[in-house]
Amino acid sequence: MSETSRRTFLQISGTVLGGIAVGSQVTAAARTDRFIVSTGGRADLSDLEVVHELDGVSYAVVTGDEKDVKKSVSNYAPDLEVELNEPDVNSEVPTFDASDYEGQPGDFLQWDKADLNVPEAHETTEGEGTRVAVIDSGVLETHPDLAGPLNLDLSRNFTDDGGDHNPVGGDDHGTHVAGIVAADNGGGAGVNGTAPKTDLVDCRVFSGPTASFADILAAVVYSANVDADVANLSLGAYPIPRQGNGTFYGKVLNSAMTYANKEGTLLVIAAGNDSADLQKDKNFISLPNEGAQGLSVAATGPIGYGWDADGDDEVTDLESPPASPAFYTNYGTNDIVLGAPGGNADLEAIGTGVPWFNDLVFNTVFTYEDTDGDGEPDTQVPGYGWKAGTSMAAPNVAGAAALVKSANPDYNANQIESALKRAADVPDEYDKEFYGGGYLNIVDAL
Repeated sequence: MSETSRRTFLQISGTVLGGIAVGSQVTAAARTDRFIVSTGGRADLSDLEVVHELDGVSYAVVTGDEKDVKKSVSNYAPDLEVELNEPDVNSEVPTFDASDYEGQPGDFLQWDKADLNVPEAHETTEGEGTRVAVIDSGVLETHPDLAGPLNLDLSRNFTDDGGDHNPVGGDDHGTHVAGIVAADNGGGAGVNGTAPKTDLVDCRVFSGPTASFADILAAVVYSANVDADVANLSLGAYPIPRQGNGTFYGKVLNSAMTYANKEGTLLVIAAGNDSADLQKDKNFISLPNEGAQGLSVAATGPIGYGWDADGDDEVTDLESPPASPAFYTNYGTNDIVLGAPGGNADLEAIGTGVPWFNDLVFNTVFTYEDTDGDGEPDTQVPGYGWKAGTSMAAPNVAGAAALVKSANPDYNANQIESALKRAADVPDEYDKEFYGGGYLNIVDAL
């Protein structure tokens, strides 16, 4: 199936689209017990329970009855609970148990790092002296490839579920994202991240499949306040109406994002996986990637990496190169800043017995297993596996940003982004709407 026909098919079939990447199916529900309020620095919140003060911006997150909220502030909106459904195709690919991984060809499977010339970039820096926050579903601290980079003292749980920063249940999305940024090869037997010597901060905003919009805002502000050089947000909600409460949500998001940028934190954000032209959508907005100061990332990927996709009995050629736009990625020339490896898929190959999943991004994951024999999963077992999405493209850029900051310690957030954009080029055979400034080029950015 050609890229054009595949994209057209997915615009018609949302159910198939929902099977490829985290964030492709999104629902948002307004909470009745939790509110984002504009404080203006003067509001009396004594009758309400303050959940997040959002230090640095004139907003707070509170719980209480709406009548009490109305008495305290004049400008507010309900918190949004955003649900991101785990994609079917990501759960169908194989995984490796970390304890059985020795000898597996991790370097070969990581086409994204090879195409970005990460080993060459590491001759200059591996991210020393930088800090990257991952705002996601939690990072498994026992994973051998992440235990080194992960800063346990600064990692936080922003939800109200009472747990720590580690993932809840079997949600390994944040663990995969963190590995793309900073996996340190587990002592030589694991996988590689782009910036393995960065200081990795885990900001968990998901409790199971749901995340609060307010918790995401709080994690953005926290990342800035702990001096993160980069914050990665492989999450989002689309479509959100531009009118009504959408205006309020846009203002508070822009306030938090502008604050983070001013404090030196570059916000790298997944563009979303709806195959949508964000530039032409005048009625709805995609958040947070269309917020102020965000570096929005679209996804690319190969077709035929390590398998015979074109049927010529050769596994060394590709039907599509790694810089090809992924069929699911959102796009729009003025809404995308960079394109980067996020994984691709030939939908017709799924279920045929070929390793179609090689075209997804390979990195750290875990499985949720029954280790005590009671029939209920109870243990998170570190491993390695594949996922695809703009969720995977964003951390490739976040890791690259950490390398640029490491090589240029005096750069602020805007200068880091500028270096990445100056080095990027749009592939000759593709349209700018899928790349914005171009395809990520780490070596030239350094």
